[in-house]
Amino acid sequence: MTTTDVQTRWVRLCKLSELEDDEGLRVATTPPVSVYRSEGELFCIDDTCTHEDYSLAEGWVENCVVECTLHMAKFDLRSGRSLCPPAVTAVRVHEVRTEGDAVLANLPATYTVPEEN
Repeated sequence: MTTTDVQTRWVRLCKLSELEDDEGLRVATTPPVSVYRSEGELFCIDDTCTHEDYSLAEGWVENCVVECTLHMAKFDLRSGRSLCPPAVTAVRVHEVRTEGDAVLANLPATYTVPEEN
């Protein structure tokens, strides 16, 4: 699921220097999103596992896949697609770009973004 079918805006989420390879960074938007750097690419997805209300930023990341630490559901960071049970529903994926050291994501206009971003 992408944001191409809704009104969106580019928002600053974090600094590129804050991202570690194969780790998630939860951003306090509403709903929350998480940002990842894996295999040399940047990704932004909705942070909540679609199987149960749990942060995906806490999960294990490898080869552009995040695994929820609660029940081991896996999601493709490129497409948001659920790769194995217990999750069967995809997470929303958001387009990402950088401007210098800033990481920006194209989030739906309905998402609330904290002022400090």
